[in-house]
Amino acid sequence: MDKISIKTDIYLGQGALDRLTEWRNRRIFVVTDPFMIKSGMINMLFERLHDSNEQYIFSNIVPDPPVEIVTEGVEALGAFQADLIIAIGGGSAIDAAKAMKLFAQKILKKYDIPFVAIPTTSGTGSEVTSFSVISDKEKNIKYPLVSDDMLPQEAILDPELVKSVPDFITADTGMDVLTHAIEAYVSTKANDISDALAEKAIKLVFAYLPRAYNDGNDLEAREKMHNASCLAGMAFNITSLGLNHGIAHVAGAKFKIAHGRMNSLLLTHVIEFNADYKPGYGREESSAVAARYAEISKSLGLSAPNAKSGVRSLVQAIKQLQKQLHMPQTLRECGVELSTLEKMREEIAEGALQDGCTATNPRVPAEADIVEILNKMFQS
Repeated sequence: MDKISIKTDIYLGQGALDRLTEWRNRRIFVVTDPFMIKSGMINMLFERLHDSNEQYIFSNIVPDPPVEIVTEGVEALGAFQADLIIAIGGGSAIDAAKAMKLFAQKILKKYDIPFVAIPTTSGTGSEVTSFSVISDKEKNIKYPLVSDDMLPQEAILDPELVKSVPDFITADTGMDVLTHAIEAYVSTKANDISDALAEKAIKLVFAYLPRAYNDGNDLEAREKMHNASCLAGMAFNITSLGLNHGIAHVAGAKFKIAHGRMNSLLLTHVIEFNADYKPGYGREESSAVAARYAEISKSLGLSAPNAKSGVRSLVQAIKQLQKQLHMPQTLRECGVELSTLEKMREEIAEGALQDGCTATNPRVPAEADIVEILNKMFQS
């Protein structure tokens, strides 16, 4: 028996930010990043908040927010006596705010603070998920947190907020969306509801990501990618993810590669691993996984006369998309030295096996399998 709960109210489309005008007499704890302040984009928030509200801006957010920043935020939230949290920014700002909300419940016993998430990138889907990733900078480790207590009560998806996102970040975050959707589709916890969400997200990415990359002012493409990110987030919130993210959480921290880019580097290799027909590996199970990937190919109108061809078509389509986005396809292109890979690959493999996302991968990996994937990623 599966249980599916979609607890976040979603406001989407042009003008969605106007939802903020409805909040009154609140002490609002705003979690954001320095770019939002320096660029003036934060004013899009304050222009819509009523004068009866008071705001505290917490803008110390950095990529892969560390535990220390989360702790600092919880202390500031408590001192301000916040009764509403608004996170506005990329995945890091929203993830940090989610962790702050969770720890505010555990430490400050604040259980009833509404939480509004406003993404300014189209990638993580964090605005509708129970997941957050925080890091330990000293140990170079990312820790995925999972709790329904972190779910935002509201998500606001306004394409105006993503018009200024640079093309390379559009590419990285867009490939993160694609990875979320594909992993959700082949997850061991996939079902008809998650399939529908994931399949739509995949179609939107292939149709609109190149357009958003080539013209940031294409509001239709921006809106569609924002929606795709949310759909993929809803899908993997039901199913969890897989080995792709299991490796990316560890390898991204070790190699200092952006999360979406790390997922993109891994994607075709993980697909080929999951769908592989190897002697000694259950052919029936492997065929079922390959057939799932072939279903994705068919939904995209790619050639898929059989499962094996369908997998091949999907891999080629992803590589073509990466080329359209001028993305690196090897670790070498990202500046990773072979000696660095050789030094870290066993540790990365061990960490990936322990990562919670790996548990729902459709094929159970061994440490040697992950090392092989990393070797292929270096120069494929």
